[in-house]
Amino acid sequence: MSITQKPAPAGHSAEDTGHHDSHDLARFGYAQELKRALGVYSSFAVAFSYISPSTGIFTLYFLGFGLAGPAFFWSWPIVIVGQLIVGLNFAELSSHFPVAGSVYQWTRYLAGKNFAWFTGWIYLFAGVLTVCAVDVTIPIVIIPLLNGLNVGINLTNNTSTQITIAVITLISTTALNIFGVRLVAIVNNTGVVFEILGMVVFAFVLIIFFAHQSPAVLLNGHQLTVNAPPYGGSPAGVFLAAMMMSLFVVFGFDTASTLAEETKNPRREAPRAVLAAIIGAAIIGATFLFATIIAIPGDVDKYASDTAAGAVAPPVSIIQQMPGWAAELYLFVVAAAIYVCCLAIQTSTIRLAFGMSRDGKLPLSRYYNKVSSSLHTPIGVCLLVGVLAAIPLLYYSGAGTVAIAATGMIYLSYFLCNIAVLRARLKGWPTEKVPFKLGSWGSIVNILALVWGGSMLINFLWPRPGTIINPVLGALPNVPDLGPVGNIPIFEATVGAILIVGFVYWLVAQRSAADVTPIKPAEAGATA
Repeated sequence: MSITQKPAPAGHSAEDTGHHDSHDLARFGYAQELKRALGVYSSFAVAFSYISPSTGIFTLYFLGFGLAGPAFFWSWPIVIVGQLIVGLNFAELSSHFPVAGSVYQWTRYLAGKNFAWFTGWIYLFAGVLTVCAVDVTIPIVIIPLLNGLNVGINLTNNTSTQITIAVITLISTTALNIFGVRLVAIVNNTGVVFEILGMVVFAFVLIIFFAHQSPAVLLNGHQLTVNAPPYGGSPAGVFLAAMMMSLFVVFGFDTASTLAEETKNPRREAPRAVLAAIIGAAIIGATFLFATIIAIPGDVDKYASDTAAGAVAPPVSIIQQMPGWAAELYLFVVAAAIYVCCLAIQTSTIRLAFGMSRDGKLPLSRYYNKVSSSLHTPIGVCLLVGVLAAIPLLYYSGAGTVAIAATGMIYLSYFLCNIAVLRARLKGWPTEKVPFKLGSWGSIVNILALVWGGSMLINFLWPRPGTIINPVLGALPNVPDLGPVGNIPIFEATVGAILIVGFVYWLVAQRSAADVTPIKPAEAGATA
């Protein structure tokens, strides 16, 4: 694999680059309507913010540690390696197709309009569910943060409070997206600095001043055996269930490509941002997980059992060993990181929905697919994604259940995309020269990505009755008697409902729609 860049001629200005990017976009049949304002750091920041190690870790830490104890740490490097393989494939795709929509656009040009439509439809609702899942993560940190400030605020940690905070978060991120990508970039860039410095600095504080365990504790697999029966009947089954925390963190790196129409020189910068986001998240997440496990007070097995029983809530309870002001500052840093994660995920989902609605691939899209001439944002699409993300809050079954369902759909979308790419590779793609290419390694990386993605889909589909991991519909709180339907696991039910509605719409409105517009030939040397 390699990254190459043709040297810019003397006097090559930002205006020249912008003109070239707009001309390149026109090859795909699109005019430059969105504002091209993102540089290399902003492109990285928005992809990193989507991954946001602190967000996913805080959402499902209790699950991973409660199931597998300290041994759940090893799920992190496994997932990082698997997703880095997917990321390499996506980095090459982002260099070939610098347009809004990532997996929808990639499959559109490589596998045809029908396969692309279903892939984009699934990915759209996966993104919407992920927005909701991260919105309901904010209360996990905000409630103890506000209650600990001693300013007269005492929030009850119940469903009503959690939903209220999630709705306020969703409204604010929708407003920020409406007012432009430059504002989103400023918030994201600042948030990433908070997350990187905060997570690393405070992790070292825990390691230096609050270390109660030796590194050997990472090999403690006692909890794997304790929890074996309900999670697959074996320690391996428990570990695969505990892996859900890491799986929930490491995705969304394709966001750097989704915002390609707003990035300067996206063919070169988007692939770099995709890979840098994964590697950065890998280092910071591993540091934080190691620090919090080392800082567990007392008997580790008891702490894991208390976590599984809900008696303690890590990692917040681990962080709160620090002096009050330090713990509050740490929670503030994490809250800021989760907020910009909400913003980045919604931004990415909006660009996907815009890419599909601009092509007339979503219901009634002509009413909301326009870009504001003053704000350079698709205001109607921003509002649409905000409303869709609020719908799951009408029936809220807990952050963990929403997060796992959303993650499973993301991995399904990635798997479908990788199928389309491998099919295209077997037919001779790629032929165009681009700044990032896998070369002869492309098919090998592609196949490994499919093996990894397929195995994780099996993990998501694995029935685990009596748990928050893919429970049956009838096990959810306050659900009426659904008869035989109540025995369908929530992940299968969610995917099935989205596919059934999508199939009906496709049959009526999309089956006979126009095919893909071919990409116009590049000028000699334009992308080499």
